Amino acid sequence: MKRFIILMILVFSVFVTYAQDYTKLTAAFSDSYAKEKAGKYIDAVMALKAYYNADSYEINLRLGWLTYLQGQFTESMSYYNKAIELMPYAIEPRLGVVLPASSLGNWDFVTGQYNKILAIDPNNTLTLYRMGLISYDKKDYNQAYQYFERVVNLYPFDYQSVLMLAWTNFKLGKAREAKILFNKALLYYPEDSSAKEGLALIK
Repeated sequence: MKRFIILMILVFSVFVTYAQDYTKLTAAFSDSYAKEKAGKYIDAVMALKAYYNADSYEINLRLGWLTYLQGQFTESMSYYNKAIELMPYAIEPRLGVVLPASSLGNWDFVTGQYNKILAIDPNNTLTLYRMGLISYDKKDYNQAYQYFERVVNLYPFDYQSVLMLAWTNFKLGKAREAKILFNKALLYYPEDSSAKEGLALIK
């Protein structure tokens, strides 16, 4: 009985400490949000660094975002990469780490992360769309077509994807398909200049 009471006291002590830690951490997160909203990114970072725990996915993810906003791209990548190590099947830290990586011009790393996301979630439309944009910018229109088509098949009335699929068809010499898609894009944004430009080129 005595041993049981001692055990319960220890458990209660751990629980109280755990609750106190989370109370402080919640306050620190709240403070960082307020400072981020005010544009005080350095102060927002410092609010969390006071409670930094290398094993905390949430702190590493948040610091990755805040240091990115601060323009500390290498530091941002290190926090995001730590979050990826802690939660390797999570999508959000991979979508996060491509922000500082692209700012640093590390496009091989960016596409590598996107491919890893698609290996986890083959229908991740944001990633498919961004890979389409990268392929389009490289003038690899056949590859871009495959990405944009997959998004449009999943979201047939997604304006940006319909528009980019229209332009990709145009670049591939598929005028009829491009015209249909440009007109569909105009159903979403009737005054869109890009879709109107595409139609004018076809005419």
